[in-house]
Parts: sequence; C-alpha cells; structure tokens
Amino acid sequence: MKPLVLLGFGWFMNIYSSTRVFALEGEHAQPLSIRAKALVFHDPVSKQLLQLIEKLAPSEAPILIRGETGTGKELVARHIHELSGRKGPFLAVNCGAINDQLAESELFGHEAGSFTGATGQRKGWFEAANGGTLFLDEIGDLPLSLQVKLLRVLQEREVTRVGARQAIPVNVRLITATNVDLEQAVQAEQFRQDLLFRINIAQLDLKPLRERKGDILPLFQHFVNIYSKKAQREPLDVAISAITALLDYPWPGNIRELENIAHYAVLVTEGFVIQKEHLKFNQLFKQLANTTAIALSTQENLIPDQASPYDIIEQQLKKIFAASQHQQDVWDKLERLVISTAYSCCFYNQVQTASRLGVTRNVVRTLLKRHHLLYGRAAECIDKAI
Repeated sequence: MKPLVLLGFGWFMNIYSSTRVFALEGEHAQPLSIRAKALVFHDPVSKQLLQLIEKLAPSEAPILIRGETGTGKELVARHIHELSGRKGPFLAVNCGAINDQLAESELFGHEAGSFTGATGQRKGWFEAANGGTLFLDEIGDLPLSLQVKLLRVLQEREVTRVGARQAIPVNVRLITATNVDLEQAVQAEQFRQDLLFRINIAQLDLKPLRERKGDILPLFQHFVNIYSKKAQREPLDVAISAITALLDYPWPGNIRELENIAHYAVLVTEGFVIQKEHLKFNQLFKQLANTTAIALSTQENLIPDQASPYDIIEQQLKKIFAASQHQQDVWDKLERLVISTAYSCCFYNQVQTASRLGVTRNVVRTLLKRHHLLYGRAAECIDKAI
C-alpha cells in the first residue's frame, strides 16, 4: 500500500477525467520541435479563451494568435479549424523556416521553367489549403517583399503562381501567429501596417503557462502517462512537494519545457513516486535565485540563534521586499507556502490543519482549492482514514 502522504495520479483522474487534452499526434508531433504538443483549457483563463475561440471559429475572419514560444499556438489554430466546419485541410507553415529565395514559390506555387530548378508545375501552400485553413506561424519573419503579395492575396482571394499570368481563385481561412510585438515591428518598418490590419481582424492572446497554473497539473499528467506507457512502466504518483514545485516554477519554456521535465522525471524515477528532486528545472533560473539570495544575505545581519521563528520569517520577508526585482505574486506564494506546509505537517488532515492555523475548515478547503492542493473525494477519504 502506498503512503497516504503521497498524491497519486488516481487523484488527478477524479478532477481531470473530463478535461480534454488537445494533442499533436503522428507525423505532426516531431520530437525535436519546440512547439507545444498538448494543450488543455482547465484554468479559468484558458476557459475564457476557449469561449472566445468557439465564437470566432465559425466565421471567415482572419485570426492573429499572440503568445510566447511553446504555449500552444498551433494547437489553438488546429482547434479553430476543427470547429470551423471547413472541409479542406489544415496546413501549417513556419514563416521563419521558409527559404528567402523560394518563399514566393512555397506560398503561391510556380510553373515549370519559371526559374532554375523548376522542372515541373507545383501548387503553393495557399492552393493546397483551398477550402481549408492555412496557419502561418511566426508571421513577423515574413520578408517585406512577400508581405505585399500576401496582402494582395488576402484582398483579392486569388493567387498567381511564379511564372504564370492567370490568377487562381482560392478559398482559404488564414490564421497567423507571432511571439513578437507586431506593432513595434510596424514602427521599426519591419512589418507592413496595412497587412497587420488585414490579419488582425480577430486576435487571441495565449497566456504563458505561468499565468494559467490550472493547466500545469493536467498537462503534467498527460505527458507522464505518455512517457510511462512508452517506457512500459506502471503509472507514477507525484509527491505534494513536487506538485508545489511545478506550480511555483515560472516555466520560461512553457508547455514544451513541461513535457521535457515530465519525460525526464519518468526516466529517473526508480520507485512509484515522482519526487521534487526528479524535476529537472532550468538551472539558469536556479542560479539567478541563488545569486539573489546570497547578495541579500550579505546585506542583512545574521539572525541570532535565540530568534523566534516569527523573527526569522520577518527577516526573510524584508529580504523579499528589499529585492531589486519586485515580484507581483508575493502574497500568492506566501499563502500557498503556509497552507501547503501546514497541510503536509498535519498529514493532509483538514481538521487538524484548520486547528493549527486557527481558522475554520471551510477556510482551509478554500485555500486548498485555490492553490490546487485539494483533490475531490480522495481528499475526503484521507481525512477519514487519518
């Protein structure tokens, strides 16, 4: 029997069994890609985004998706296509990976003999996506010369192959994505303002993972399950300390980094429980945190041995508020630290936790839910078992 102080994925299933995971599969899920390969809409912020997606999807309006690398922009675009009812294919093109010399041919196609090496006729991405959706990722990397031609295609709804004289009508829903500020690119004369107006009729802002923490645990569950099956091992449990670490980490690499950390944890976990030490976070962020802590400690007097725990906490709070880089979520982190530590020290018993903190059990339950530390009926069973 596994210890009661551990949180298993059986608990997760009670919460997230109805949470649909949107995933790239088959030939779309390249192992070396920096793209996110899974996405959920569990966090309240994500649920609001999903509601907007469902409103925009049936229309023909071009959509611009903004978000950091690895947040799932292509997955959002694919979901829009699925909801749109369009019968044609969904095609994704990375504008940053298009060869500058062949970019026009890639997008709009070419006729045989139109340039050296053009031995045959070829359709471009727009023709290939006719009747469906074309997703242009990293649209900000498109050369200015092509931006002009792209604008004309969107206005006229027809393409002209390189070397051809006759235009070909196309019916394509365009979705674009960027991880840069296109307004600043316009000011820097690196992006056409008229094109920005044309592709930005509707806009979706995909928040980074650190701003939608409710999505972290179901995504972690998804990736751990995938790599556990590939490794032909039993489902793994996760310690509370590991869950707290997952929720506290800033996730600079977003979902793609979460997948890598889940994969590594499956590989190095020897037993049945993923511990905090099995999570290989970005060392650069750890080094920066350690450097800040050391710098602050040299500026403060050493805490006397006879100091009370509250005096120590006060000293540490002063260090936090004296830091040059002000954090916006100090209260959230302190609240989570208090409730998670108390809950752990009371062996995950809500009544005892409430007694130790001097609050009601309802307050404890509210805090546990707020910080994703309460897991439905399983938590009630543990309270009764202890």
